[in-house]
Amino acid sequence: MTNPLLDPLTLPRFAEIAPDQIDPALDTAIADHAATIAALTSTRPTGFANAWLPYERAETALNAIWFTVSHLHGVADTPELRAAHAEGQKRLVEYNMRVGQNRELYDMLVALSTAPAFAELPTADRVAVEHAIRDFSLAGVALEPEARERFKAISIELSALSNEFGSAVLDATEAWSEHITDPADLAGVSEADMAMFADAARAKGLGGWRITLQQPSVSAILTFAGNRDLRARVYRAFGTRAADQGPGEFDNSARIARILELRREAAALLGFTDPVAWSLATKMAPNAGEVIAFLRDLARRARPAAERDLVKLKAFAASDCGIDDLQPWDNAFVSNRLRRARYAVDAQEVRGYFPVARVMAGLQTLLQRLFGIRLVARDDVSLYHPDARFFDVIGEDNAVIAGLYLDLHARSGKRGGAWMAEARPRLRDGNTLIVPVAYLVCNFAPNGGETPSLLTHDDVTTLLHETGHCLHLLFTKVDRPSIAGTNGVEWDAVELPSQLMEDFAWDRKVLTGMSGHYKTNAPLPADLFDRMVKARHFQAAMFLVRQIEFALFDLLLHLGTMGSDPMEVIEAVRDEVAVIRPPEWHRFPHAFSHIFAGGYAAGYYSYLWAELLAADGFMAFAQAGLVDRATGDRFRSEVLARGATRPAAESFRAFRDRDPNPDAMLIRHGLM
Repeated sequence: MTNPLLDPLTLPRFAEIAPDQIDPALDTAIADHAATIAALTSTRPTGFANAWLPYERAETALNAIWFTVSHLHGVADTPELRAAHAEGQKRLVEYNMRVGQNRELYDMLVALSTAPAFAELPTADRVAVEHAIRDFSLAGVALEPEARERFKAISIELSALSNEFGSAVLDATEAWSEHITDPADLAGVSEADMAMFADAARAKGLGGWRITLQQPSVSAILTFAGNRDLRARVYRAFGTRAADQGPGEFDNSARIARILELRREAAALLGFTDPVAWSLATKMAPNAGEVIAFLRDLARRARPAAERDLVKLKAFAASDCGIDDLQPWDNAFVSNRLRRARYAVDAQEVRGYFPVARVMAGLQTLLQRLFGIRLVARDDVSLYHPDARFFDVIGEDNAVIAGLYLDLHARSGKRGGAWMAEARPRLRDGNTLIVPVAYLVCNFAPNGGETPSLLTHDDVTTLLHETGHCLHLLFTKVDRPSIAGTNGVEWDAVELPSQLMEDFAWDRKVLTGMSGHYKTNAPLPADLFDRMVKARHFQAAMFLVRQIEFALFDLLLHLGTMGSDPMEVIEAVRDEVAVIRPPEWHRFPHAFSHIFAGGYAAGYYSYLWAELLAADGFMAFAQAGLVDRATGDRFRSEVLARGATRPAAESFRAFRDRDPNPDAMLIRHGLM
């Protein structure tokens, strides 16, 4: 086997993969997949083993290639890889649409599902088939030939546009930088961040310091730099990425318009009134009206507190910071000063206690106490970058139950944000069991010279969030990949484990266990933790209305009831819920990759919808003493291990013995 991509049952051989291997790997995998489909549709076998398992094997082999290629595109992009990824994605989407619209294959699966023996199958087997039948319907299998071809063409174009959108954001992010030679321009910035900026300058053959639009760089400037003009320049560059206000070659305006147009047409072809109804067909929420009512009720509860927070912020800016006209590029800077004045909590001080190595050690301890697992590093696994590491996930019987790739630091060629993705699914085929493997990716500050990477408390929370997503895959007991882990789970419930895990960042023992000052190794002081807890809900309402703004914008834009101009829609939403208004030239939608280049189209509300479940779910741990193994085992068995074998609402009820209490979410934000 000379092509390293054609090895779906082992870990990716990253060191051997080159962009020119992607196309021939797809040639082979698509041909093998097509041969399997042809054999199934010609012989029309009956019974699960003969009708489903060959299809599942073919799907797993094809997915294994693309999971690897997509991961490389996200974390180690090059012009050659980007071109190969774009062409491969186009081919794969086109092929998958042909399969998804194969009426003979669909009829075979329907026949399998209606046979008397089907009811006797294990739950996971039945649900996998039922989900596949649903997905065939959503791929247009029942449409008339002309409409079916049009739907396929739309799907291919949408995939390409989403890929182009994300690439434009990455390119615009990397195209801007500012070289600074006078250290006085960076007054207020920490030693660790200065080291990060110096490393960025050296990477370009420069002295001094280089500011970029990677998230750690932007956050450091906006939160700590006393130079107001520099904050304004960085804010503007970040807020106009990939937009008409920035370099024209990255402008996503036309892509947004075309994406919305195609999504509406595709929804109509499938018989949905709009893209929101299409999106909700696979989610918990029953309809757009209920979601919008949920969001507006949250806004009604949160906005008064957010307005009070803003009044206090403006008053403090004027009285203590000499800023009489508070602007958006001042907010983080003044907020940090206000938090420090009110609670004696300085974000720079807090960061010093969280070098990344100590945080990871503390995370391991938490996972062992909650779930009885250990992460054991391996050095014999092929990796794609020196930042990346691989761990075996070891259970209490010392058996390997899963694998985890960890990639924590921002760098050139890596898209922003934090995410979890599947590297390999859990797969049982006869006597063979393949354990699941996940990618956990963040964009924390890199190591700066002799200064280690230091995490903010928000970074620690982000790491716990993505760990929750990973656990959903790593703990699955479902042998059917299409419904194992996060696959097939309603999108507005998939954030339950991730948001639940975030709250462990507020436990004294957990957080202290993740700490150790980078200079002295001293743990987080008790009095500093107490001050952090008192400051926990500082500006929480302002954060919440911002999330509501994003979610309402996404829904109303896709509903089309306020028109299709994203700037007009977001301004209308801000009129309704926002307390902070960006300048007229700000272009948030143009870099909103969640809904234009990710899986959250007409579904960004899912973060808030699932938070209701997560907040109440965490109450079970709190009531049991927090880091409680019995509660962890119950959460693992009733939620994490189940995948999509039953509706998320049923899994939640099995864990909590009741429906969620909405008050828990308000308590989480300090609004009750």
